Amino acid sequence: MTVRESDRTTVPRSRSLRQLVCGGIGHTVESHDWYVYTFLAVYFSDDIFPESSGDPLVPLLNTFAVFALAFAARPVGATVMGWYADRYGRRSALIVTILLMGLGSLMIGLTPSYATAGPVAPVVLIAARLVQGFSLGGEYGAATTFLVESAAPGRRALFSSFQYVASSVGHILAGLSTLAASQISGDGMDRWGWRLPFIWGAVICLAGLALRSTAEETLPTGTEGGRKKTRTGAFAALRSHPRQTLLVVGLTIGGNVAFYTWTTYLPTYATVSTGADKDSAVLAGTVSLIFFGLIQPLGGLLCERIGGRAMMIGFGVAAAVLTVPLLTAMTGWFWSVLAVQCAGMLVLTAYTSVSGAINAELFPQELRGRGIGLPYAASVALFGGTAPYVGTWLKSMGLNDFFPWYVAVLCLLTALTAIGLPRPVPDTCDGPASPAQHLPPDFERHA
Repeated sequence: MTVRESDRTTVPRSRSLRQLVCGGIGHTVESHDWYVYTFLAVYFSDDIFPESSGDPLVPLLNTFAVFALAFAARPVGATVMGWYADRYGRRSALIVTILLMGLGSLMIGLTPSYATAGPVAPVVLIAARLVQGFSLGGEYGAATTFLVESAAPGRRALFSSFQYVASSVGHILAGLSTLAASQISGDGMDRWGWRLPFIWGAVICLAGLALRSTAEETLPTGTEGGRKKTRTGAFAALRSHPRQTLLVVGLTIGGNVAFYTWTTYLPTYATVSTGADKDSAVLAGTVSLIFFGLIQPLGGLLCERIGGRAMMIGFGVAAAVLTVPLLTAMTGWFWSVLAVQCAGMLVLTAYTSVSGAINAELFPQELRGRGIGLPYAASVALFGGTAPYVGTWLKSMGLNDFFPWYVAVLCLLTALTAIGLPRPVPDTCDGPASPAQHLPPDFERHA
């Protein structure tokens, strides 16, 4: 039996929609709970971190430093939950991750202010973000694997693209939660209103938990990918597939710094760099995320026509060329922010709509959770999660014009990495694979 023969079993077509919803719902609630933090940073930074040196950017810098620090927990979560998903099942792992995300969100919503609790306040915030980072690190690998294994042959890119549809819905809910809370009169939003979206995020995690409890497991019972459990170490994928691990790292570096720039940091970037109104910037971000979510399936369908490798190279080249002119052309006008963000997201879709399927198909089924999770989370921790902090730090140093170039260079690195993908990328957009038809040379050694 070859690697791909053990990977042929998918759930019946009648259950595909349920699998799609169950796999994506975690990204919806986790995106809400994770990204509402960045939308609300400009409101609660002064409440948790006192100003120093008379510089109003210091609390915001500290807030984004905690945002970046939380990404350090993602590789840990990816390693632990990737191993758990490969050994005990994707469904079980996804239930754990959504519970942890809800817990982290509730902790943030109940974090005391610095005026009330002193240094305890930032400690509680950091602990909550580490819990969320662990959860989100484990979520990506398990959810990607679950969706790809739930898809019919030739539809894996389309299914994996729904992670970002679901993520966009979570972003939109985060924006709407923020806008709703911002309607509180007076200084209520800065004092206590910012807590409400976090508490609401904890509540909607319960809905995600209920849905995931009905999911169909995609990992054969008692086996890892239909085989005996012989490779159970947390780093088994890294040891046996080093080339594929490096490919995931290279693809993720540019893709995620672009993702967090366009979907998460841009409202803050527009506020501190162009003087855009806070509420207008958040509204522009919310509208653009609707656009972003709608075009994800189109990207997955396009992948079936031109191939995942071509899509990934196209993203890297386009992002390297267009990021600088787009960000430097943006003004504080609402329509300018909206147009620039939508243009950036259009380019980004060439990455987000295919990356999950490409990453999953680089590894055999019994190592897929670990193979995707750790290199992806490590890359995101080093580059994606630090994007808001790097941008704000460059602004504080008077080097704001350097940030677009930083993003462009990393996207070029992703384009160069994509050139090294196998021709064609296994199964991602090319229908079902015959035994070893699309496999990188070292796959058969592990069959």
